[in-house]
Amino acid sequence: MAKRINLVEREKQREDTGFGTNAISTNARLVNQEGNFNVKKIGQSFEAKMNIFHRLITMPWAKFYLYILFFYMCVNLIFGIIYYSVGVEYLQGVDAAHGLSEFWEAFYFSSQTLTTVGYGRVSPVGQLVNFIAAIEALIGLMTFAIMTGLLYGRFSRPVPRILYSDKALISPYLDINALMVRIANEKSNQIINAEANLIFSRNETINGEIKRKYYNLPLERSKVKFFATSWTIVHPITEDSVLVGETLASLRASDAEILLTFEGTNDTFADPIHSRKSYMYDEVEIGRKFLPILDSQENYYILDLNKLSETEAVLLN
Repeated sequence: MAKRINLVEREKQREDTGFGTNAISTNARLVNQEGNFNVKKIGQSFEAKMNIFHRLITMPWAKFYLYILFFYMCVNLIFGIIYYSVGVEYLQGVDAAHGLSEFWEAFYFSSQTLTTVGYGRVSPVGQLVNFIAAIEALIGLMTFAIMTGLLYGRFSRPVPRILYSDKALISPYLDINALMVRIANEKSNQIINAEANLIFSRNETINGEIKRKYYNLPLERSKVKFFATSWTIVHPITEDSVLVGETLASLRASDAEILLTFEGTNDTFADPIHSRKSYMYDEVEIGRKFLPILDSQENYYILDLNKLSETEAVLLN
């Protein structure tokens, strides 16, 4: 009984990122380069799979505008076809002398109704066409209300632009060596109370079975009050570090991956921001160190983000 309790307590204290011990693929990383989780789900409901609001909020701006334009054109084409099918004689003011065909007159009347512009040259006549125009106007009001919310959500959503060095380095540190990653804030906004966390993950054989293990890497400092320039995140490789004795070959053999999480507060809106980065075994370099990135002028400092990943060879301790 006591042995069973000890096993339970040990399991409670086991480090885990949420990916579990069965994530033992030798080809797939846990976190993609973009910072999103490398997990594809099956068996979702249609609503959960589409997740339209999330997609529209997080997709690139160019793609978002294309979706809006496509939706706008489709709605006007549908209602234009409806007006044309009912008969343009029920649209008072349609005049072929203006150079537009009857269909395009109906299409542009639809766009004026959808946006509630209503120039007044063309107007619906009769119960059926007025009813169709009323339905379209209602759809337009609801649609633009939703679009306004989406635009506000996109503008108000905190989007961190944290830059990470291309490689994680094992470099000299004091009289030992250390694992180092350098980060910087690309935006001009201020980030305060920044906090970083490093987790080392690898496959291990336990009782003849391959399991994924996770180790929290203690940092030289895990928090900085002001994230004003760059920050080199340092894990000293002391005698009790899980990285002691690791080589590029051993990292590859165990499918090692280093997970970096970053949290901070955007002082513009006082919003918390989050960012993630992953380094696979082939994105670790041993025996190199970062070159300086910060320079000073007469009355200010220059942070050259182009040098974020610049390194040079160095002898290890």
